[in-house]
Amino acid sequence: MTATPAVRPPDVSPAVYDAATLTILAAMEKAAEKHLDAIRPHNTKRGYANDWALWSEFHGWLAERTGQALPLTAVTKGTLVGFVVWLDTIMLAAPNSIDRRITGVTVTARGLGVEVSKAATVAARQALKPMKNDPERMARGRGKAAAVTPEQLRQMNAAVTDGLTGLRDRALWLMAFGIAGRSAEVAELRAESIVHVSQGLEVHVPAVKGRPPRDVVVHYGKNPDTCPVRAWLTWRSAAGISTGPAFLPITVHGHLGNHALSPEAVREIIARNAEKAGIAVRLTGHSMRAGFITTSRKAGKREEKIREQSGHAENSPAFWGYIREADKWTDAASEDIGL
Repeated sequence: MTATPAVRPPDVSPAVYDAATLTILAAMEKAAEKHLDAIRPHNTKRGYANDWALWSEFHGWLAERTGQALPLTAVTKGTLVGFVVWLDTIMLAAPNSIDRRITGVTVTARGLGVEVSKAATVAARQALKPMKNDPERMARGRGKAAAVTPEQLRQMNAAVTDGLTGLRDRALWLMAFGIAGRSAEVAELRAESIVHVSQGLEVHVPAVKGRPPRDVVVHYGKNPDTCPVRAWLTWRSAAGISTGPAFLPITVHGHLGNHALSPEAVREIIARNAEKAGIAVRLTGHSMRAGFITTSRKAGKREEKIREQSGHAENSPAFWGYIREADKWTDAASEDIGL
């Protein structure tokens, strides 16, 4: 028999390049990153910016607990897994949202020149895996948002935590309700653009996502527990803010951050407080907007006045859907027909 020749293993030793080659490769790496960033959709870039803002908020929370501030560029197995657990237990984020945030933080860090190991991202997604198998956690990010009711707002108020965080949270969700605001609009509110007058508040709602800005008024409420005006004034005084972002992140030790909350943080604050209050339906940031429209309509307010507050177009299918929901029991076809 003829002996089979031995197969030599491939040469797996790392390539060694001369200085000129290394220079060209480095330039091409930089050009590739620039090109990929240029073709990345605007919504993706904005999402990554929000992911990084939450990463920064997590690091602030971590620093308060450990007494040591880590650099934001410390994207390791430990910090990424900690970020996943923080998003799940503190921010009550949906697993799919957490998955996207892992990507956003990783991509942003690499864009800053940080070497994020594959072991770190693999570990983060291993920590996430059981969360994706939990139906209750998955339900955090699914389905149409229910319109909040005044009764549910009172229920949330009764369950709110003491301290600065509780004051901010109450003011945030009541302001979102009072202006019929989108989460992105609430996140962009400025303290100097919320003016206290004798009847209540005059609020400038800034332009977001290409939608025009609007100016709305928020009256004093009859019930102090659900009055947006009183809640805002109490929060503003406690936080000592007169200019800048209206709503700020707060560490576990009650220290204010110096940047605005992200729209995702606004949504998660509302969802977390609703869950804590034991609200039977899932509430999200959009629940406040929907709730204002349906509540206002049930109180007999005219469509055009409600649209002025919410910023909906006259022919908006979403707006008229809310109106139909509010009107469905008014002069119902099945009412008083001899049954």
